[in-house]
Formats: sequence, C-alpha cells, structure tokens
Amino acid sequence: MTQGAGIKFADVFRAGPLRQHKMAVGKNKRLSKGKKGGKKKATDPFAKKDWYDIKAPSVFNTRNVGKTLVTRTQGTKIASDGLKGRVLTCSLADLQNNEADAHRNIKLRVEDVQGRNCLTNFYGMDLTTDKLRSMIRKWQTLIEAHVDVKTTDGYVLRMFAISFTKKRQGQVKKTAYARSSQIRQIRKKMVEIMTREATSCDLKELVGKFIPEAIGKEIEKSCQGIYPLQNTFVRKVKLLRAPKFDINKLMEVHGDYSAEVSEKIERPAEEIVGAAPEEAAE
Repeated sequence: MTQGAGIKFADVFRAGPLRQHKMAVGKNKRLSKGKKGGKKKATDPFAKKDWYDIKAPSVFNTRNVGKTLVTRTQGTKIASDGLKGRVLTCSLADLQNNEADAHRNIKLRVEDVQGRNCLTNFYGMDLTTDKLRSMIRKWQTLIEAHVDVKTTDGYVLRMFAISFTKKRQGQVKKTAYARSSQIRQIRKKMVEIMTREATSCDLKELVGKFIPEAIGKEIEKSCQGIYPLQNTFVRKVKLLRAPKFDINKLMEVHGDYSAEVSEKIERPAEEIVGAAPEEAAE
C-alpha cells in the first residue's frame, strides 16, 4: 500500500484499542434493579398437603391399603377432585395377608372421598413379571386366549388367560407339544369358561373368583381330556368400560364401611435451606 493511498495498518495499531461506550445507568432502568423476579422465599410444599387413607373393597382381607397425599382445597381447586380417578397398584399378598399370592398385582381406582377416606373399586389385575418369566420353559406349548366380557352390573372387562402343556403320567418322551388342532380346542374352552364365569355374576363376585384362581383350575379340569395342562392362570384383567357412578353400589362393595376419622399426621420440622436460623426454628 502506498503512502498517499490511505491509512496504514501500523497507524491503526499505534492509535491503541477502540473505546468501549458504557450505557448510562439512568437510561436503562433494568441495570439498577438486578435480576427480574427477585429471590422467592423457600416454602415447604408439604405444608399445603393432607394425607388421606385408602380403603380397599370388602372382598379383600386387609381394608387399609395405605395413604395418599393431595394438595389442600384452595379456591376452586377441590382436594377430592384431585383424588378421584387415582389408580393404585397393590400386591395381593398385602391385601390378603398371604405370601403365596405375591405373584399377583391388583389395581384399585379411587371412586369417592368421604372425610379422610378414599373409597376404591377394582380396576384391573396382572401377574408379576418374574412369575410370568419363571413359567416359560422349553419342551412345552404355551397357549393364550383373551375375551371381552360384561358382568351383570354393567362392567366391561377384557380377560387374558395363559396355560402350558405338561407331560402325561408315565411319559418317557422329553417334549410335551400339543397339535395345532388341540391348541384351537383348548383356546375355545378357555374363552367359553371365562365368558360363562364372568357374565353370570357381578364385579364383586368375579374378583372373589380371581383371588383363589378358580377360573384357572376350571380350565385345567375341563381341558384334561384334550391335553394335560399346568400353570393355568387368568394372566391379566383390564377394565374397559364402567357403568355410571352409583354411590349406593360402591357402599355395597365396601360392605361394613364406617366413616372413621383418621388421626392427623404431623410432619417433623425440617430446616429450610436458605432460611435464617430464627425462621427455621419457628
């Protein structure tokens, strides 16, 4: 670059760093105020919540299933509305005080709230994963069937059955495989028995049949002539549709239920992080 052509690079570096223009504090009001919103006071979220007792239907031996938490009624947000419709999964071993039933999970749904008690009803049933995995082995045939049924009180359920073939008495052959024609016959029997047992009673009576595994034993007995079966269970039950809510029917399911007043649970005082020592002590 020639001398008369313009500014040299050397002249730019000699001039020193460019000036930084600072914004005047008075012009932008956000600079003086600090962060937007400020620091919120730390509050314990559990201080606004209440404990409610969960009551199981009278078909089970243990009526007090446990407790659940809900935010206290505030304005238009009612506590009971937050509880209704909650689905709880319990082990049948806890509901029946029998460790032999630990392979079954029962789903209960909160239908109504009375005082500090949540009244539940049957919502579904399932086998535990470990039980299901333990039954599946080599050298046998697995047979499954499912059917939609309607109880006398209007509940629509989908029932799934599972069964496995076993060796005949004195059998030397290692395998116990059923022919496809036998599988079709067994599946037809499964559907027939599940439909007959479910459509002839109400939901409460049907749950009473699920607990001692009466339907599975009936399937095994009736299919003995086709092929010997073992480990026959109603694997899963799903509630598809329920009739319109009726408090009188719910009270029948809960039988001798009486509105007991539950004792208030005090939460132990904890130190709130970020609070002054005097506030934490209070």
